[in-house]
Amino acid sequence: MLDESGKAAPGSPAEPRATTGQNSIHLNGHTVTQNGHTAADTSAPQLESRPPSPAPTPTPVIPREQWGGKYEFLLSCIGYCVGLGNVWRFPYLCYRNGGGVFLIPYFIMLFFTGVPLFLMELSLGQYGAAGPITVWKCCPLLKGIGIGMLCVSTLVCLYYNVIIAWTFYYLGSSFQSPLPWSCDAIANAGLCGNGTTGNSSTGKLLSPTEIFWNERVLGVVHSEGLHNPGPVRWPLALCLLAAWIVIFLCMLKGIRSSGKVVYVTATFPYFVLVVLIIRGATLEGSLQGIAFYLTPDWGRLANAQVWNDAASQIFYSLGIGVGGLLSMASYNKFDNNVIRDTLIITTGNCSTSFFAGFAIFSILGHMAWKKGVPVAEVADTGPGLAFVAYPEALALLPGSVFWSIMFFLMLFMLGIDTLFGNMEGITTAVLDEFPHLRLNPLHKAMFLGALCFCFYLMGLLLVTDGGIYWFTLIDSFSTSFGLIIITLFMCIGISFFYGVNQFCQDILDMISHCPPWCGKVLLYFKACWVFCTPFLLLFILTYIFIEMYNTSLHYGSYVYPRWGKALGVCIGATCCLQILIWAIVAISKETGTLKERFQKSIRPLNSWRVNNANIAAGAQQHVEPETVEAPFTVTLTDMDFTAMAWEQGSQA
Repeated sequence: MLDESGKAAPGSPAEPRATTGQNSIHLNGHTVTQNGHTAADTSAPQLESRPPSPAPTPTPVIPREQWGGKYEFLLSCIGYCVGLGNVWRFPYLCYRNGGGVFLIPYFIMLFFTGVPLFLMELSLGQYGAAGPITVWKCCPLLKGIGIGMLCVSTLVCLYYNVIIAWTFYYLGSSFQSPLPWSCDAIANAGLCGNGTTGNSSTGKLLSPTEIFWNERVLGVVHSEGLHNPGPVRWPLALCLLAAWIVIFLCMLKGIRSSGKVVYVTATFPYFVLVVLIIRGATLEGSLQGIAFYLTPDWGRLANAQVWNDAASQIFYSLGIGVGGLLSMASYNKFDNNVIRDTLIITTGNCSTSFFAGFAIFSILGHMAWKKGVPVAEVADTGPGLAFVAYPEALALLPGSVFWSIMFFLMLFMLGIDTLFGNMEGITTAVLDEFPHLRLNPLHKAMFLGALCFCFYLMGLLLVTDGGIYWFTLIDSFSTSFGLIIITLFMCIGISFFYGVNQFCQDILDMISHCPPWCGKVLLYFKACWVFCTPFLLLFILTYIFIEMYNTSLHYGSYVYPRWGKALGVCIGATCCLQILIWAIVAISKETGTLKERFQKSIRPLNSWRVNNANIAAGAQQHVEPETVEAPFTVTLTDMDFTAMAWEQGSQA
């Protein structure tokens, strides 16, 4: 009876026979019995009836895919990090928090929380060659961190693709001339007589772009709130279906397909941004918008809101704690220079945020000049900046149809890249837990198709008349305190349970030819992981809880009911409570006193060090002991004279 590794199962009748058969090959026809003495020559029929077994192999390791090249990984990470938040969220936070002075807390948070956590997540994924759940073999007590990441990523995928559906809708509408939200459209002729129209319910003056956004796209005017979502808006539902079909096709072959797609999706937005910056700089009033974007208000530095906004933008932009970075890094080669990649990606991401502000505010400055109002009155927050203020600005440009198509195509590319990373985090986590799915392309495709279809069905709630209320709720709480708690425990777990010195050594082991600067930079990261980053995360977490208690959640003039806010808190709590639940499970599986159970549950599993099947040396360490162990399993356990029998047999 053979076990999975090809060795005889202990105590089975086949064990002595297998040993004898194997030893007869190595001893030139002589066999050694179970007590170690030389036996008679084995006859030919016996050899035929028990042919030599092949070299024993370990339990088969299902091979993982790898990136086609280092540029695919870099472009995928840049595309994942550079998303829609770089276009609308960063510029808005800049002018809301004192203009150029916002860059000071932004870069402080970047250097002391963003970059260290980014490196930690990349290194953990690359060294363990596993997804966000399986990688916690390094510390089984914290497996709940991986489950929590999966929950956050699921919520983000649920609402993020709705933004892509909105982009699809605007992209399709951009092929009309004149643009349907411009004053040149026949339907808006009556609205643009004096430039605005009144809203009967609020008395606020609305522009054609706001009417297009609220009535034709969202249909929010037909809903009363969370309790009354209304019917599904089927044009948006079709756009959402198209978005999920695109995601499914791009990810069908895993990183082999998505790794090629990013050559277009990650680079095209930069081309559009450069074109928009050049075009914006030539417009009348553009300098007014740039001045508004960069003029510092030094008094804002004393406001805790500014520091919290800076930290939230770092997390929102870099995609830390969602599992996407960890999953993409798990497909790297073991000796990839992860420190270099971290510096390149984070620098590229933050530079993109800064330069996107010039493209946005140069055109908003022109829009304010043309309407004769301050820039603050044409700028908006969140989706409003991308789908209200900017479309209105595009409608004022010569050749507005072309610029609108380019802008919304850029938004589509930005969104699709970010969704690649989030979906990769989910699929990698599941495929690592059920590796047999990797062996059958059909089963893998069926799983991916079922996953996308389930997301589509759940996303239908967000494309109803009141879907924007649910969208805002999930957006506000899915990446709020729950995400901060997950990253805090990840930082503490690696630094103090796994060991920050061991983790730094793992990074040096991966960088086989480590330049001198890598070792020095690693000292800085070690100090951040142990002191700076946990302290700043605790500060952010405290502020979030205070703000969440004192302020109400609202969308426009709609104030969320208490039960709606409680539901949002439950959404965030569900993600971070996974840490506690799975820690209890890990401790309960161990034996001994509570202290002994805890100590055992923070030790890496035996499979942690040999998990990376992509390392040639690691593969040899995995096989060589087996080739020595299998033929001599029985004889190596006998007394010392057994060695003499081996020597005699080899001389015969």
